[in-house]
Amino acid sequence: MSSFLRVNPSSTFFRPAFSVHSWKCNRLHHRQLATIAQDSNFRIPLIDFSKFSSQVSSAEKRKTADEIVNGFKNVGFIYLVKHGIPEATIQNVFRKSAEFFKLPSEIKNSLAWEDPRSNRGYVRIGRERTTQSADADEIAQLRAKAPDYKESMEIGRDWDSTYSNHWPKEADAPGFKSTTLEFFQTCHELHVLVMRAIALGLDLDEKWFDDKIHEQYHNMRLLSYPSVKTDLLRMEGQARAGAHSGELFHLQLSRSTYELLADYGTLTLLFQDSVGGLEVQHPHTGQFQPATPIPGTIVVNAGDLLARWSNDTLRSTLHRVVAPPVEKLSETEGITPSRQSIAFFCNPNGGAKIDCIPSCVDPSHGKRYPAVTTEEYIVGRLKATYN
Repeated sequence: MSSFLRVNPSSTFFRPAFSVHSWKCNRLHHRQLATIAQDSNFRIPLIDFSKFSSQVSSAEKRKTADEIVNGFKNVGFIYLVKHGIPEATIQNVFRKSAEFFKLPSEIKNSLAWEDPRSNRGYVRIGRERTTQSADADEIAQLRAKAPDYKESMEIGRDWDSTYSNHWPKEADAPGFKSTTLEFFQTCHELHVLVMRAIALGLDLDEKWFDDKIHEQYHNMRLLSYPSVKTDLLRMEGQARAGAHSGELFHLQLSRSTYELLADYGTLTLLFQDSVGGLEVQHPHTGQFQPATPIPGTIVVNAGDLLARWSNDTLRSTLHRVVAPPVEKLSETEGITPSRQSIAFFCNPNGGAKIDCIPSCVDPSHGKRYPAVTTEEYIVGRLKATYN
């Protein structure tokens, strides 16, 4: 993927015609999609990560690291192909996620999210209001008027002695716990490798980040977007989730938007189903451009703390997810299809001091941000997000 993709929202490419995370697209179609750009100067690069992880040669490794860093500098997003996570593994997690969200409400509600420090548990439809507003009163008004129309399950490291995950009983969701925990570990290992590539691309020792991210202070979010009638989406301000990104504290809502994930840490690994809808904002024009799901890839974007850490050398870009094509029910009413995604929010260690990386100090302006710990920053953002 060397570009943003121009795709007609009514295209069947967006329609959930297949099972979760499965597509029937030939290689030619992939190449065509990957080379169509709305803005030739604003492209999401497609990066073959095996050239870094397999260490074919030091030159290939450095070249891949530079491609990753340049992608985060210019766009804030990259697509990783040959990333090392088998497709069968991803499909299995999607299946277990779908089974969980089909459980009765009383079971899911018994696992409810409780506080921002633990950031674990089930979040019912309407509880979260994702926005760039930092004003608590404004967020409360938005939540009452137009709640994000999605539900999620938040999962953290399972060995934490202070905060526990909220697991359903094995009899209610067979294999759910073991599958998600294995995937959590797999995503962490990929995070470590990508951060090593970033370190190399920033002229640091390859393992510079290792002792700052090894505690697995991450959050995995399973997301479900139920089908919704279009009259709900037409309500003023209604959205399944608002546009957001790093340090951009301004609200941008659209009646046709729904998902967006709060990216507060270093990286987000996003696994999309075939419905798609992810759009990324051009940093100069302000226009949102689509980042279409591409089979076999993971969408990776830089988060707030990585932007701060790098003194804004790496970009945390505003992004959103727009509603999929409407399935017509009558002359005046339609319904959007259901959708799933999995976001793995990679974070530094909770007590890690996020201060300007030495190689990113601006000679003219110095450090742009004061130092902050991971926990201070993330907990502060989460407190404003949930009621």
